[in-house]
Formats: sequence, structure tokens, C-alpha cells
Amino acid sequence: MGPALEVAGLTVRRGRSEVVREVDLVVGEGECVCLVGSNGAGKTSLIDGLLGVLPTRAERLEFHGEDIAGTPPWERVRRGLVVVPQERELFPGLSVLDNLELGGVALSRGKARAGTLDDVLALFPRLAERRAQPAGTLSGGERSMLAVGRGLMAQPRMLVLDEPSLGLAPMVVTTIMAAIAEVNAAGTTVLLVEQNVHQAFALADRAYVLEHGAVVGSGPTAELAGSDLMQHGFLGSAAHGTVVDT
Repeated sequence: MGPALEVAGLTVRRGRSEVVREVDLVVGEGECVCLVGSNGAGKTSLIDGLLGVLPTRAERLEFHGEDIAGTPPWERVRRGLVVVPQERELFPGLSVLDNLELGGVALSRGKARAGTLDDVLALFPRLAERRAQPAGTLSGGERSMLAVGRGLMAQPRMLVLDEPSLGLAPMVVTTIMAAIAEVNAAGTTVLLVEQNVHQAFALADRAYVLEHGAVVGSGPTAELAGSDLMQHGFLGSAAHGTVVDT
């Protein structure tokens, strides 16, 4: 199978600053790849560039062989490039069920959502229990589950997750990562963007290391884990998430 996402020479601007510079990135169809780096390395800016939220220039920006440079974010979502943002960005006054159903609004008519909803609720039984509850009353871990579930409602060809473990207790992180692994095993391509190197490397086949907006290392996670780059603490505190909420 060919690449789901192929990026060459990607530069992303935030205001007047180039926050991501000349990044090359390939994610194969059905693969799980992680992008790791310390806080401020440019990971979220890279995602915003891939989705078309921030201005970019690139030698190549292709999704399943189609050039998506210049296409608006909503069109990229319709094509199957779906991002679960770090901030979750839920609708706190709406129920869990309403938030999930809003995840499928970008789908063209005729695409069944009922089966997808059943799959999401089976993946996250806690959401099934809370389906009538306002999203704003959920715990941090439940909000993360809801954000991932809402992304899955869009029936992604590729799911991009920005720091899904951020601020969560270890037990909740394990639940989230197990769900991501199950989604990937079912055939959905995954790009996992994380500070928590240990969790990301346990899940992903390959990794890219980002620092100061540039890729400074890449390769199979098994090889990178023992590399000088990682052993010498290049990422500093990035190897361990900070628990804030459950």
C-alpha cells in the first residue's frame, strides 16, 4: 500500500514567524506513526499546517496521492484527514451524544453514521453511560474519550491526535492508548503527536522527533528508543507526561 500522507519541504508560518521549517514526513496507509518533541517544538503548528489552518508552503503535500495544498480545512476533513485537537474543543452545553453526532456533519449524505456511533460507544463504554450528560460536566479523561470518539464519527481515513494523553492519569492514558491501538488495528491510519515518548513509542511503528520546528531524527521506534538522541535526554521532560486531571 502507498502513503496516506506524504509531505516534503513543509514550512508553516504563525504570524510573521516560520514555526515549522522544511519538514519531510511520510505516513503509510494503515500505519501508526508518532511525532514526538518537547513543549514548544512545533508539533501543534505542524498539525495546523497539515489541516490548512495555518499558512504553509511545501514541495509536496499529498493525501492518498492527491495534492491538498491550498484546499480549505473542511475539504481536507471531507477527504478523510481528521484531527483531534489538544484542546478537545467540545461543546460543553451539549450532550455527549450531540457532540458525537456533530463529528459526522462533514460526511456527505448517504454515509451511514448509526453504525459508527455504535462502534464509538463500544470503544468507549464510559461515553455510552454518559450519553445524555452535558460534555462540560465530564472529567478530563472522559473529555479526551469524547474528543477521540467525535473524530472517529467523521470516519477518518487518517486520524491525527494532538497530545491525547496530556494532563491525564496513567490509568486513563492506558485506556486512551488502547483505544487508539484498536482503531489502528482495524485499518485506520494514525499520526500520534505526543510529548509522552514512552507511550507513543509503545504504540507506533515509526517516529519523527521534532525540535525547534525541524525534524532532528526519524526511524523505527525500536531503533530510536536506544539511540543517542533519546538516551542523552534530548527531549528532556518530554519523556514523561504531567498528570493534571482524570
